[in-house]
Amino acid sequence: MSNFQYRRLDKNDVAVLLVDHQTGLTNLVQDFSPDDFKNNVLALGDIAEYFKLPTILTTSFEDGPNGPLVPELKAQFPDAPYIARPGNINAWDNEDFVNAVKATGKKQLLIAGIVTEVCVAFPALSALEEGYEVFVVADASGTFNQTTRQAAWSRMEAAGAQLMTWFGVACELHRDWRNDVEGLGTLFSNHLPNYRCLINSYNAGKAAAAK
Repeated sequence: MSNFQYRRLDKNDVAVLLVDHQTGLTNLVQDFSPDDFKNNVLALGDIAEYFKLPTILTTSFEDGPNGPLVPELKAQFPDAPYIARPGNINAWDNEDFVNAVKATGKKQLLIAGIVTEVCVAFPALSALEEGYEVFVVADASGTFNQTTRQAAWSRMEAAGAQLMTWFGVACELHRDWRNDVEGLGTLFSNHLPNYRCLINSYNAGKAAAAK
């Protein structure tokens, strides 16, 4: 028999870490188109909001070329812990950041950021070392090219991190469509044009059946 254990995301035990989604650093992201990457990051933000997941925002050296946090995330999470690291490259080296993570009381961490092999990988590896379950949101994390991305993914996977996409994250957290069709369907429709077509067709069918 296999010794594999399916470790699912549990919405009651998840915190979201958005690491260094900064205006300057977004210019380095070349493994996704600018529009696709922005959409993926904002979709992850919407997931955190929809499932009421504690969310921590952090930046590094934002007074320098990295720039400030992207304004959409700052506006979406005005009350979230916001750790402006003065220079720590690895967010886990910042005591305020680690304390904010621990204060959530959650043991599963969803991590995304820029750039993947540094700002995502370093805290992911550090959190794994401390016993957290780490889930990296691969399509809400960006870097220079696919070679550096693959190196980062391999390193994190070898250490025990699970790689996911924002769509997979949402579905695993939701578990059952009967929990809320309209809410999750709307979230997907807002970020996936093809899914909007699917939902429009579904709603049209429901309306026709109700007549």
